Amino acid sequence: MTSVLILLPPSEGKYAPKRGAVLDLHGLSSPSLTAARSAVVDALADWCTTAPEAAMDGLAIPKTQPELLALNASIGTAPTARAERIYTGVVYDNLATETLSSAARRRLGRVAVTSSVFGLVALSDRIPAYRLSGDAALPGIGSVAGHWRTHLGAAIESSVGSGLLVDLRSGTYQNFWRTEPLAARTATVRVLHEVNGTRKVVSHFNKATKGRLVRALLEDGATPRTPARLAEAWRDLGWTVEVGAAGRTGTQLDVVVTEI
Repeated sequence: MTSVLILLPPSEGKYAPKRGAVLDLHGLSSPSLTAARSAVVDALADWCTTAPEAAMDGLAIPKTQPELLALNASIGTAPTARAERIYTGVVYDNLATETLSSAARRRLGRVAVTSSVFGLVALSDRIPAYRLSGDAALPGIGSVAGHWRTHLGAAIESSVGSGLLVDLRSGTYQNFWRTEPLAARTATVRVLHEVNGTRKVVSHFNKATKGRLVRALLEDGATPRTPARLAEAWRDLGWTVEVGAAGRTGTQLDVVVTEI
């Protein structure tokens, strides 16, 4: 349980460790998800092993990248590393956990990743690399998003406790669990790039800024209890933040940037 829980999307690209302990589902955080995780791991590995061509097509794996299929086929026996190393890409490059101060690293428990395979992942959890998009479907499981919608709610609510939920997930991963039950204490974040008075959403700015926002909050150590207090905390750190009206999924915070 934490005073602030920050939900991030996973990255499409992942670092595949060459050595390390194999996956231990019972050693991951949120143990209530163990059975749901095991079902996905088994279905993914079996499909990629027994019907590789169908799996490549169904998982949108390019035929020029068969190594991605191999990652899935060996997911139960492949080397693992901390999730903060496994997830790469713009968000995680800008979060840059490896260069956080010691105090900020002790606060990494405030951050979790929504995962197609594992549901909810702490950055300290040891997981293998995999390729499974949030909009995929698996034999025997069906829609990955639908699978997790039946399991994630209790795990997330337990993790956030009575604290503030900061939802930085992309739309695909928002489908894994809707924030309505915690709307009164949920902040959703939109990044707007402003040029000559015109604002628009730009993917790269969005991802880079979200990584930096999380990093700034971890370094600062602030523990806001409401979306308004979160906006104040980021403003104190030099960001331009506008607070929208409360809605059924939470309160939207618009972070306005003019450059990366």
